[in-house]
Amino acid sequence: MNKKKLATIWLGGCSGCHMSLLDIDERILDVAQLADIVKSPVVDGKELPPVDIALVEGAVTSDEHYRELLHIRQQAKVLVALGDCAVMTNVTGMRNYFNLQDVVNASYRDAVSDDGQGQQPDHPCLLRLNDKVVPLQAVVPVDVVVPGCPPDADAIFYVLFELLNDRVPQLSQAKKLKYG
Repeated sequence: MNKKKLATIWLGGCSGCHMSLLDIDERILDVAQLADIVKSPVVDGKELPPVDIALVEGAVTSDEHYRELLHIRQQAKVLVALGDCAVMTNVTGMRNYFNLQDVVNASYRDAVSDDGQGQQPDHPCLLRLNDKVVPLQAVVPVDVVVPGCPPDADAIFYVLFELLNDRVPQLSQAKKLKYG
């Protein structure tokens, strides 16, 4: 049996969806029988190869996220928007109500730095933020949506198990079915 290739990706969010993914506990062994996890922020930072399923957590907050999401969509047969940030921007999108420069100033420039001078230097590692945070489907087509903040581990497992078995998940059934 050929295993499917699975990737999990984290864009602009808190990593809570990945924590729920880990909360599937020993059922990860059921997933491992059907799929090889070829990329995950929990495991490594390799380039994304072609995959059967990509679980994407978080909203698109920067130019880097935008480019990464376009690449993910090219590489993934099925793209899953994992969690409310990916689906509708949720908490990450709250900055949309403020001027971006005010957000940057409050978060970085006006913050007290280690030198106690109240100056936060520009840092080349900081993402260049987009004016607005957008959900995944504002950038690329999304095949499956798993809502929640974070999504329930049972719902994540249900969706994964259905996709790995070439079935279309019906989220209304996720709470009715118990696995393992």
